[in-house]
Order: sequence, then C-alpha cells, then structure tokens
Amino acid sequence: MSNTRRLTMAQALVEFLANQHSERDGREQRLFAGCFGIFGHGNVAGMGEALRAYADRLPYHMARNEQSMVHIASGFAKHRNRLTTFACTSSIGPGATNMVTGAATATVNRLPVLLLPGDLFASRVAPPVLQQQESAGGPDVSANDAFRPVSRYWDRINRPDQLPGSLLEAMRVLTDPAETGAVTLALPQDVQTEAYDYPEELFARRVWHVARPVPEPAALARVLEVLRGARRPLIVAGGGVIYSEATGALRALVEATGIPVAETYAGKGAMPYDHLSALGAIGVTGTDGANAMAREADVVLGVGTRWADFATASHSIFADPEVRFVNLNVAPVDAFKHAATPLVADAREGLEALTEALAGWAADDDWQRTAAGHNRAWDDQVERVYRAGHGPLPSQGEVIGAVNDAAEPRDVVVCAAGSMPADLHKLWRARDPKQFHLEYGNSCMGYEIPGAIGIRLADPEREVFAMVGDAGYLMSPGELVTAVAERVRIIVVVVQNHGYASIGSLSEASGNGRFGTRFRYREADGGDGEVLPVDLAANAASLGAKVLTPRTIGELAGALKEARTAEGPVVVHVETDPAEYVTVGGAWWDVAVAEVSSAEPVRQARAGYEEHKRDQRPYL
Repeated sequence: MSNTRRLTMAQALVEFLANQHSERDGREQRLFAGCFGIFGHGNVAGMGEALRAYADRLPYHMARNEQSMVHIASGFAKHRNRLTTFACTSSIGPGATNMVTGAATATVNRLPVLLLPGDLFASRVAPPVLQQQESAGGPDVSANDAFRPVSRYWDRINRPDQLPGSLLEAMRVLTDPAETGAVTLALPQDVQTEAYDYPEELFARRVWHVARPVPEPAALARVLEVLRGARRPLIVAGGGVIYSEATGALRALVEATGIPVAETYAGKGAMPYDHLSALGAIGVTGTDGANAMAREADVVLGVGTRWADFATASHSIFADPEVRFVNLNVAPVDAFKHAATPLVADAREGLEALTEALAGWAADDDWQRTAAGHNRAWDDQVERVYRAGHGPLPSQGEVIGAVNDAAEPRDVVVCAAGSMPADLHKLWRARDPKQFHLEYGNSCMGYEIPGAIGIRLADPEREVFAMVGDAGYLMSPGELVTAVAERVRIIVVVVQNHGYASIGSLSEASGNGRFGTRFRYREADGGDGEVLPVDLAANAASLGAKVLTPRTIGELAGALKEARTAEGPVVVHVETDPAEYVTVGGAWWDVAVAEVSSAEPVRQARAGYEEHKRDQRPYL
C-alpha cells in the first residue's frame, strides 16, 4: 500500500501545482510561476489557508480585479510561449463571474491559464448561500457553469478524492499546444477545507513534455505538390510561429525560396520589419503591399494562424479564383480551414521539413522583386505618418512613432482594443519576435495594463509599453495598484481622444454618425454636449503611479526617456487629435449595416456594404 498524506483538498491542490513543470526541447521550467487571487468568503478559509501555508512553494500575488488577474496570467503565458502560466483563485459569485471574460480571452487566444473559482457548498446544508445563483436547472448548477463554454476543460470538485484525476487532465490540456486555453476547476467552499488521505505519488515532481509533432510524410508530399505548382505564393505567419519559436525556421524558408511573408496580429514580429520579403500586416488592418499580393496569390501557406476574419478581410482579400490554401498548424481545427491541404505539425518542425524538401525551388524573381518594392514603399509611408508634424495636438500615428523610437529592439508594446491595434498592426516596426504583443483574438478592452504586468513579470529585462486609449484605460486602471504593490515598472501610454474612437469611426461608416461613442455630457435631447471634465492623469496619480503629461511629440520623447528610469509604474498621458486618422493601408471588414432605415446615410452605407459583399468567397 502506498504512503499517503492527510491534507485538505486546497492544500493538496496547491502542493500539486508547486511540483508541476513543463519541458520543450530539453528546457524545463515551472508550469506555474505562482497564483494571483482575491479572497472572499468562498476561498479565504480553504485556498487562502493553503496558499499562506505554501507561500514559499507557490508565490501568492494579490490582484485588484478578478478579470484583470486572468489577463495578467494570459500576458505572462503569451510572452513565455505558453510554457508557463499563473493560477488564479477567486471567491464565489461576482468574484468568480468576473473571471469569465478573462477565461474567454485566454481560450480565444489559445493561452493556458488555470482558474480556481470558489463554489457553493457541496453539502447543500443551508442553501441558498451568500452570492448563490439559484437555478431552475437544479441545485448542482451554479454561476461557475458560465465558465463551461469558455474553458477548454471544466470540472467541479465535489469530493476531495475527485481531485487527483481532474488535476492530471487539467495539466494535460494546459500543456497541449493544440488544445490549450482556460482550464476551470470549480471548488466548493466546504470541499476546499475537507481532509483526505492523498497518495504521496500525487505530489511527486512531474514534468509535462510539450510536444513538437512532426509532419506525416504523406501529408508533406501533398503539400509539396501544391507549393511547387505555385506561381505567386504567399506565406501568412500567425502566432504559432512565435509560440513555437520558429521565426528562425521561417526566415530560412523565406530566404531559400523567396516567398514573401505577411503577418496576422499574433504573428507580427515573425519577420523583422526591414527584411525585403516582409510585407507586414495583412487584412483589414493590413499594409498596401501585403493586401495587394494577397489579392494576386495563387497559393497561400498559413503557418500557425487560426484565420480570423481580420486576416482574410472577411473572406474577401484572397481574390484569385483558383487560390489554394496550405495550412501548417499544430491544431487540426486550424489546419483544415479554407478547404486547405493540411499539414498538422509543430510550426518549427514543419517549416524545417518544407525548407529541406523545397531545396532548389524558388518563387519567380518578379514576384520576389514586387515584394521587396512593397516593403520599401510601405516603410516610406510609415515614416511619413511618424513625422507628420500635425498640430496643435499630435496624431495617434505620431504617438506610435514616438513610442517605437523610444523602444529598444527587445522592448515590448502591448495593446488590445480600440483604434490603436489597427494602427499598431500597420505601423509598428517590429525588430524582435516578442516585441509586438497584441491581444486581438478577443480584443478585450482593459487587457493592456494587466497584460503589461504579466509580460514584465515574465521577462523583467524588457521594458514594456502599454498603449491604451482613454476608454480602454477606464476598464482596468485598478491594476496600476497591483503594479505599485509588486514594484513592477510598466510604461502606460494613455492616448486621450475623448471617446470610443474605433467604434465611433465604425458607427460613422455604417451611417450612424458616431452616435453614443463620444465622452460628452448627455443633453436633454439625447445629443452630445461639452467634453467631460475627466482627468485620467490625476486618476493614475491617485493610484500611486508616476504621471507625465507631455503635450507635443518632442515632450513625449522626453517623457518616455524619463519613464525608463522610474522604479514603479509610469503613466504617460498624451492628448491627440481625434479627427486625425491613419488613412494608409487597410481593407474591408464585414460589419453588417441595417437593410432598412429611414436615414439616408444608413441607406448609402448599406449600398456600399452590399457591393463589398459581392467580393466575399467561401474558400471551398
């Protein structure tokens, strides 16, 4: 009979997490760098006691908002190429449901996070308990069931002896590059505190191998047949290239074959911006060159991309009637998209196999020269945006240029929502695979500040610039307090444009005249009044951040330099001209416009919408 150890369920859980490691390419690291949490009655006596007791084994970090702490874990995991993450614990009720958006963001982006929300009493001794959502579905349904559709694995531990099997399955999912995402283990508050004789083997040091699946020879042969027949091939690099640490392999393939490369949001940085085969961003927020070559491409090799609508311009950008897709992806669900010839494999392994097998084959010289011309022409456009000299307030493009100038090659820019991601995707000159960190799978407003904290914790040697609009800042300023408490220096560039700039532009394009998108006093007739007297700089200062308020691009450059010397978080608040847009690049995005309306601008927008719809294709 094996030895046992009598522990509460929560103690056993924390002890187990402290002993988990991941390994890829012979390099081992702890699977969990620690646990973020906010305590309430649903987890303080169980998980709280266990985390206090094991604080030397699994460091505990206090967050200020439950959604934000999941974003911290996601930012950390994304920067660490999904090999390490954080656990997150909350109470029941609103503490738990606050994490649902964070879970969705992690799962959409295929990022491993472990969520440990408190739950109802499994004993059902005195229902309804505080913060219980009573359900017609029965007493075994709680608010934590809301995590089911946004988790890659979900379980409720109703007895302490159920824990071991669920933990092993949770770790399998977290470390599987094809399945990973949010994992939720709902923990009834009474079961957290119940003792059980756990097998000693449960607490042994475990190393979870993160596999690099190699291409199947027959599948590789089919892919090679398609690629060798291409006259105008194009590579679209997604986040899988970076997570797999395959940027070197991608560059080797490109330099051997001359195939130009465009990048998704998650894939930006897969190629250095100044490489002559680098076309930059593709799709809705793409460069002129990437989108032009996409329209002509006859074979498109997608590497590590899930083909979101922004990359394909809602299935309109790849216009060749005979276009064929080849998808190299570790996840079969992505490898088969667009009726592609699939190559289910790790990105690095697949790229290396393609480079070897395509030896002696190259894209046409004219195609390669066209790509190089687009690369140079786009960089000239970027330079013009960066140095526009707009006044009296600077443009958002100029602010991006100033941050790009201030950033060292290994520094990181992080963003998630609003008008900023589009401009960053087109304009940022990425010089390192980890320099461009965009959460655009869920495009979650409020990710920027906590995401930046996660990146800085993951890599303290890199400076991290969080670029966020005023609307995004208002979603999660509280995590500045976490950055102060953790002594984490992040540089938050708040771009003040007094409203929801991105959605305002979309509203105008759909004929709705920016209705409901400006931060103004609401007048009696429902219209917009004067600008609200909101002082975000004062707000940031009140939360403990150092605050700088430049008014010009020259002052901004000085402020960014000063920010690098601070000990804690710095907020650089700069107001921009909300009417000055980045107008270069881009493509259509399918946002449906009302088919019937009494407003002439809406009817005109609908006519334009129907015209664009004719360019959509099913890619079958």
